[in-house]
Amino acid sequence: MKVGGIAYRSVWVDPDDGWSVHIFDQTKLPWSLEILRLTTCDQIAHAIRSMQVRGAPLIGAAAAYGLCLALREDASTDAMERDAAMLAETRPTAINLRWALDRMLIRLRNTGSAGRVATAYAEAAAIADEDATQNEAIGRHGLPLIQEKAAKGQAPRRPVPRGPVNVLTHCNAGWLATVDWGTALAPIYMAHDAGIDIHVWVDETRPRNQGAALTAWELGSHGVKHTVIADNAGGHLMQHGMVDLAIVGTDRVTRAGDVANKIGTYLKALAARDNNVPFWVALPSTTIDWTVADGVLEIPIEERSAAEVTDVTGRMVDGTIATVRVAASGSPAANPAFDVTPARLVTGLITERGRCDASAEGLLGLFPEQRT
Repeated sequence: MKVGGIAYRSVWVDPDDGWSVHIFDQTKLPWSLEILRLTTCDQIAHAIRSMQVRGAPLIGAAAAYGLCLALREDASTDAMERDAAMLAETRPTAINLRWALDRMLIRLRNTGSAGRVATAYAEAAAIADEDATQNEAIGRHGLPLIQEKAAKGQAPRRPVPRGPVNVLTHCNAGWLATVDWGTALAPIYMAHDAGIDIHVWVDETRPRNQGAALTAWELGSHGVKHTVIADNAGGHLMQHGMVDLAIVGTDRVTRAGDVANKIGTYLKALAARDNNVPFWVALPSTTIDWTVADGVLEIPIEERSAAEVTDVTGRMVDGTIATVRVAASGSPAANPAFDVTPARLVTGLITERGRCDASAEGLLGLFPEQRT
């Protein structure tokens, strides 16, 4: 994708030195666009924990490059296993993290220490390239859903044709959350580029405001019409026929089609079901956890700092960036970062191989190799 006319991926190796890793510091968006140069595995781990990089596919790619940096310092087997385990613990919910590290280790365990650094960089680059390709395919498979709504020209409960196709999304599942294109936003970008009149309702996504800060910034940079809304406004908009469909991303999908995504997704799915609004989830196959059957019982939910709930960071009137407390002093806060939407509430899944029902048979229809 492009920022200021310049094409970027969300993680890349320095073209001059050939080994250091660059990322956007997403904690500084949308107020400033800062590119970080990371040179150690510990810096990558910190970037993942602090959400300088976030989004399941991007976390996986960043962790792969983190292992590359670790091997530059110590390519022994013991150090490699230790550093991979440390990276795997940085975020517990997103399955792409462990998937990418497992893929790296499978390749590297069969490579002698002398050749591990070069092999690691090649494998990490392959992971990044494949993610970009998969997300572009997700966009192509999701685009017809928007085209169909554009052809009909009306939303549920609204019998009179009206303006753009209105899509609601939650959190950030654009190119900032992946290596390129994004998952939930990929069909939106393609619809916009195809000339479809499209408008996006952007949930603010408390407590970290990834929607207001990141999704809105992405869409605005690309020229896509959008409106930021309070998290609790989505149901009201659906009741009044102002949402044609919802598309969200995910950090982990079970083999039965349950979906773990940013906290608040479950409530949007309930509202969508009550108002007959299609609720789609976009994901690369690397986000499917074939070992888990029941998402509510088996997916670990990350509990993040209470300060994310009690404090808010924003731009002051004088232009400075400041963090202020919005909760009553002395009040404790809980901060589960994700929730699980049961498969029964999901209209369908959009993957790089096509669309399917959110069910075991639906997924196996696209990925028959997983039957064994």
